[in-house]
Amino acid sequence: MKILGITIGDPNGIGPEVVVKAIFSLKGSKKFIPVIIGNKSVITKAQQISKTPFKIRCVDNIDVYHKDWESIQLIHINKPDKIIKGIATKESGFASVQYIKKAIELAKTGIIHGIVTAPICKEAINKSGFHWEGHTEMLAELTMSSNYAMVFKGGPLMIILATIHKPLKAVPNLITKQVLIKVIKLAKKTCDMFRIKKPKIAVAGLNPHAGENGLFGDEEINIIKPAILTCRHEGINVSGPYPPDTVFHMAYKRKFDIVVCMYHDQGLIPLKMIAFDKGVNITVGLPFIRTSPDHGTAYDIAWKGIANPSSMIEAIKTASRLIIK
Repeated sequence: MKILGITIGDPNGIGPEVVVKAIFSLKGSKKFIPVIIGNKSVITKAQQISKTPFKIRCVDNIDVYHKDWESIQLIHINKPDKIIKGIATKESGFASVQYIKKAIELAKTGIIHGIVTAPICKEAINKSGFHWEGHTEMLAELTMSSNYAMVFKGGPLMIILATIHKPLKAVPNLITKQVLIKVIKLAKKTCDMFRIKKPKIAVAGLNPHAGENGLFGDEEINIIKPAILTCRHEGINVSGPYPPDTVFHMAYKRKFDIVVCMYHDQGLIPLKMIAFDKGVNITVGLPFIRTSPDHGTAYDIAWKGIANPSSMIEAIKTASRLIIK
């Protein structure tokens, strides 16, 4: 069976809790074996508050794995020294980065076959001296990946972002023909990963009504449409640009398999409206499979035993599906 490395995210947030709840829920799966990457003390406390009584076995020799669910294997990272519940700290940020680095090491050497990451806090990792905008940018830099994109899947919707964590005022200058060609091709690659035959790709416009033939902006005419035509000439079944206020309804009705979105909230608002608790984040373009739940550290409910693991469960299921060739 394939092995998934599951990082526990920011130890001060809900990551450890949703990890143990998800593993407990999926216990005995015939599709994958989980390996937790995090701190043993943190995981033990998360099990206590969430009432998930499964055995944990610390593994030092990463070359030796027993491929069963009798006891869940843990790669122990000796950070943080203590949990400060519900607060972004330098220590929690540093710990969450160490978990990711270890997961990348294991994935690059082929010991694990994919990574599922629990939420981190951008403020915490910046306090610890690292200056990534988020998990995706961290993973891309640490794997030296330049051709990557953020994909979200929930219910019948799947979206891919042309720009990620950028101020809205900066987006028009970041949308270029070259960027969109790259993202459209990554959208096709994403559909191939999900084994979608003859995928139909839609591209959303940037402006209201997709610019209304230049009345509300000319990016659709000068940038987006030329990128679509270039990709169509290369045999990709892509169309648009479609008005953003209608394209997601069409995708919801399964007229499209994936929608290329111009900026973060354009795609995330409709997706979270229909799949808030079950959305999955997938990074396409890395040298390994990576998924994560589509939510943050939720400091306000951290360590109260009430965090909903549904999105983490879906992230693990999605990763296990994608690592099967």
